Amino acid sequence: MLSLFCRPCFADGLTKTVQVHTRDELISAVRLAQPGTQILIAPGEYRGGMTFNELRGTEELPIILDALDPQNPPEIVGGTTAIHLTSPRFVELRHLILRGTTDNGLNIDDGGNPLDPARNIVLRQLQVREIGPQGNHDGIKLSGVENFVIEGCKVERWGEAGSAIDMVGCHHGEIKDCQIRFRSDIPGNGVQTKGGTAHVAIRRCQFFDAGSRAVQIGGSTGRDFFRPRDADYEARDILVEDCIFSGSMSPIAFVGVDGAMVRYNTIYRPTRWVIRILQETRGAEFISCRNGEFSNNLVVFDSEDVRTIVNVGDATSPETFRFARNHWYRLDAPQNSHRLQLPTPETEGSYGTDPFFRDPEAGDFQLRQGTPVRDAGVRPQVSRE
Repeated sequence: MLSLFCRPCFADGLTKTVQVHTRDELISAVRLAQPGTQILIAPGEYRGGMTFNELRGTEELPIILDALDPQNPPEIVGGTTAIHLTSPRFVELRHLILRGTTDNGLNIDDGGNPLDPARNIVLRQLQVREIGPQGNHDGIKLSGVENFVIEGCKVERWGEAGSAIDMVGCHHGEIKDCQIRFRSDIPGNGVQTKGGTAHVAIRRCQFFDAGSRAVQIGGSTGRDFFRPRDADYEARDILVEDCIFSGSMSPIAFVGVDGAMVRYNTIYRPTRWVIRILQETRGAEFISCRNGEFSNNLVVFDSEDVRTIVNVGDATSPETFRFARNHWYRLDAPQNSHRLQLPTPETEGSYGTDPFFRDPEAGDFQLRQGTPVRDAGVRPQVSRE
């Protein structure tokens, strides 16, 4: 299902290390940075609103912005956006706190030129919080980015109508080992892949009350913002695996999708639906939402909250969706766990037995010894890279 993609592979051949202690020193160091420059930012608070154009490293010599002391990371605070990178290549950001902005926390884009995307970006161990707080404001916003990794980041309290991580027309990327947390009653979402986004994997992430749609595969995008411009889908070839979802109105939403796989995830107590299949971008040139797979997931729900397992909107193709080998447990009536009314019949599903989480209310979704669950939910053997 998911196509292979190239991941950034940055060498250690740095040629220059610069320490900075003030905002002016930081701006100067970034603007003078050459391939192989590593900028180490001292602990403290730095005023946000910094924009850098065409920051360009190379595959062998990336440009790195990192904390001088990763245990005491610098805080980039305020501004419209804490840091905005336009048309960067081979750039890595590590161990930074971005907070208190009025628009997005971090913005990375192609400068409006879809023929010359931002490329080879790595974001590691970032903390992004207190963004917006109202309106469509994102923690991390990527537009027209190719070959990227977002790893070990934590995003909390972004704009209530925005996304923790929002991708528009992004390709060949991986989001892994991240934690996303807010409230289930907001209209925004946790991770969104839209506007022609393709070949993106979301792995081993934790979503705690991460908006109304914790992962929105697809979305609603104006035609001028698609990358490529002639894409007839919002999202294609998206993989969501080995993630934990606790709360959210709907943990998974397929919206204008042409092929996506959701597998080996643990879903606990969604507040309205488990899955949504929707079509929000309309027009004769767009495919109807189709070809999703939901397999090997562990789903625990209460019918007082979840009245419909799958919410199917009009202009979609629910008959093309596949359900297989999921384990379902209805808390209030285990004997009725099999009454799901899925849009297509499930193959090899299992139903009605308590999975024996260690302590789900405390966020511990490991399974105790003797669990009846087989080959469903987050895989304990999945390696942490």
